[in-house]
Amino acid sequence: MNIVGISGSATGGSSTDLLIQAALDGASAPHVKTRLYRLNERQIMPCQACGISPEPDYCFFHDGMEELYNIMDKSEGIILGSPVYFDSVSAQTKLFIDRTNCLRPADFSDKSVQEFKEPKFKGKKGAIIIVAGDYGKFEGALRVMRAFFIWAGIEILFELKYKTKSLNVGEVRDDGAALQSAKECGKMLLEGVTEKK
Repeated sequence: MNIVGISGSATGGSSTDLLIQAALDGASAPHVKTRLYRLNERQIMPCQACGISPEPDYCFFHDGMEELYNIMDKSEGIILGSPVYFDSVSAQTKLFIDRTNCLRPADFSDKSVQEFKEPKFKGKKGAIIIVAGDYGKFEGALRVMRAFFIWAGIEILFELKYKTKSLNVGEVRDDGAALQSAKECGKMLLEGVTEKK
């Protein structure tokens, strides 16, 4: 069984990264493989709005997303984390989300109707981790992240929101309660994934 964490933080060792890792730690078990992937370390081009299905591939473009498509396909649980920038997700997170449009491929076999096929990841379980400054405006970013999970057919089992108190990188490292909450959320995700089996 696989549970993957995907971080849209621009900064390594950020509170976003640390909370995702804590959730992955909570989801760890002898029969479970967990891994954190950082979007900022990948070369990913923006969605080109092709408008037709790339099947049998996930996408017409083969770049830093290709491994992520395959990893998510093989994972039962997916955690997506992002900091809040200008009341939305980070650029890295939005780039990733835009490139997952193909997780619900277009079905234009009937030229009179433009429809989409079943979501490719239907039945998988997911979680959101989001980090904002002390003003704590999460809703804009949450709307975007929820849209990804809905589009991909992934059931959201938890949403963890964390307010930072400073601009210090990795501030949550000193917040034992927040890290413990993330671990508990990871356990919840593992339980949800296990129930599915």
